[in-house]
Amino acid sequence: MLERIEKLQVISLGLLISIAIVISTQMISSTVSKNEISVTGSAYEIVKSDSGTLSFDIAIKRPTKQLAYNALQTQIKTVEKYLTSKQIKTIERKTINGYYSYKRDAKTGAYTDIQDSYNLNQPIQISSDNVETIKEISNDITSLINQGVDINVYPASYDYSKLPELKVSLLEKASLDAKNRASSMLKPSGNAVGKIQSVKMGVYQITPVDSTSVSDMGINDTTSIDKKVTAVANVTFKIK
Repeated sequence: MLERIEKLQVISLGLLISIAIVISTQMISSTVSKNEISVTGSAYEIVKSDSGTLSFDIAIKRPTKQLAYNALQTQIKTVEKYLTSKQIKTIERKTINGYYSYKRDAKTGAYTDIQDSYNLNQPIQISSDNVETIKEISNDITSLINQGVDINVYPASYDYSKLPELKVSLLEKASLDAKNRASSMLKPSGNAVGKIQSVKMGVYQITPVDSTSVSDMGINDTTSIDKKVTAVANVTFKIK
């Protein structure tokens, strides 16, 4: 009885091995028949932004329109004097926004038609090729509050002007990385990488240097001076 069971086990094992050989042969045949290999390559470069922009506004609130206007002109002079001392030459005043505020009813809290004050908002934007200066100003300009300036400051924006040329260079390097990866994968089989059949460029990830964030839509960071620009390319090669 025991011998019969052992024989059945041997026969079953033999059948399983035979089936596995047939399946693996079909898989190899299917891969080789296409005679192509698709590999994803990547490349990155660290760059430093070469321009910076900072936006802020002066927000005035006074009992009358005239008083608001006079206060605004005084505060603008203080701001421009400060910026000139920082060697900022590009100062853009945007359209002033002015409006009345109205008093609330003491009992209901609802707004009435009685004017309470006049508000003026003067948006200003500065820019410079000296990104370190923009960073310094973004951290320091609120000190003008001590000089009576009603200022609101927004995060600075930093850009790299040679990004289009860099993207082309990185795509080439990413494609080369894909070829090197394909060569490593094919080496054990004795095959080699042939001509490129197609290249699909992925989205670019422009992130702070120490960031690991990625997005299917791509990332375009403007908050950091030093940036990491990463390119991805999916390349299909002929196998030879």
